[in-house]
Amino acid sequence: MLRILIFAAIIATGAATAHAHGPAKHATSGISVAPAAAEAADVVDAFHAALKRSDLAAARGYLMDDALIFEGGAAERSAVEYATHHLPADAKFAAVTEQAITSRTGDGDGQTAWVLTEGKTTGSWREKPVNSVTTETMILRKSAAGWRIQHIHWSSGSAELRKN
Repeated sequence: MLRILIFAAIIATGAATAHAHGPAKHATSGISVAPAAAEAADVVDAFHAALKRSDLAAARGYLMDDALIFEGGAAERSAVEYATHHLPADAKFAAVTEQAITSRTGDGDGQTAWVLTEGKTTGSWREKPVNSVTTETMILRKSAAGWRIQHIHWSSGSAELRKN
């Protein structure tokens, strides 16, 4: 866990320069994921696809057992805790809204990878319009089963308030 915290600190200090130092550019503008994080980014996308189709078991399967999820100022300290608390609501939300990636970067060292994503979410949730900008930090570890999500930090706010 200490290694993950150190890696998170490196990300926090280095993310601002991530675009300028070597990540391969993909065809989509704003997407810059280094080859070392490409498979990890695929896992992030697969996790979101599982949420979108409300496949809770598949979404849970992409998480390390000791995953740490930060969302809305709260922390869930294991995959089981997340699966029994916010995962069902997150899947319902994803199923009825549209998410678009506006920017993504990522890198890794072969055993640990980070994927930072900015996006926009639109639609309707509980009879209220949704128009949010989002940020997502995911740290993944390579296990015997492949890349798995160790940490998620989600943040969002009104797109209307952030137009500048």
